[in-house]
Amino acid sequence: MANRESFAIDEWYHCYSRGVDKRTVFEEESEFKRFEHLLYLCNSTTPVHRSALANNMANKEMYSVQRGSQLVALGAYALIPNHFHLLIREIIEGGISEFMRKVGIAYAMYFNIKHERIGNLFVKPFRAKHIAEDDYFRRVATYIHLNPAELFERGWKEGRVSDFALLKKQLRSYSHSSFPDYLGIKRDQVAILDQESKELIATDMPRIEEILLETHLYYRDLK
Repeated sequence: MANRESFAIDEWYHCYSRGVDKRTVFEEESEFKRFEHLLYLCNSTTPVHRSALANNMANKEMYSVQRGSQLVALGAYALIPNHFHLLIREIIEGGISEFMRKVGIAYAMYFNIKHERIGNLFVKPFRAKHIAEDDYFRRVATYIHLNPAELFERGWKEGRVSDFALLKKQLRSYSHSSFPDYLGIKRDQVAILDQESKELIATDMPRIEEILLETHLYYRDLK
């Protein structure tokens, strides 16, 4: 795992965290939506646009908010009811740590007020794995896009899938990840991703079928 003090500019990292006590952190569609909005709005060297959140903007308006200079380049993401995964490249020194801090605090405040709770929502510190090999980050993007498969096929990380065609269809329709953006599905959330990085990752990105059997080894090492 990467030491949080060792994040390097222009290097890729797989960052992830889960709810404290493995609790659910996304209970409703609106909560997934809020976290995605924060992935976009918090990726800025300036404070979060609170007015955009307060006004409950539609997606098209939200993802058109001008953010100024960004902290990180986001290459892929997936949100699961009790955790999330992000593929991030540091743009400025301290960018990843600041981005994760802003997203974590903003979402925890929203969730705690809504559910009348106090205390940490996500396990701290967040975990991070350095993607050291230049081309390996394309595979990690696919690993991340596969993560929601656990909602449909419990044994997928061990390579056990009862109906692969159905699983692909389910992943394609799962809206809380960047997988639809790589499939060319038109949606406003594509603005969350760094477009140059998206194009780079999409070039020769392995298909899900190609890496399903090796995925369990990757996630085993993340534990």
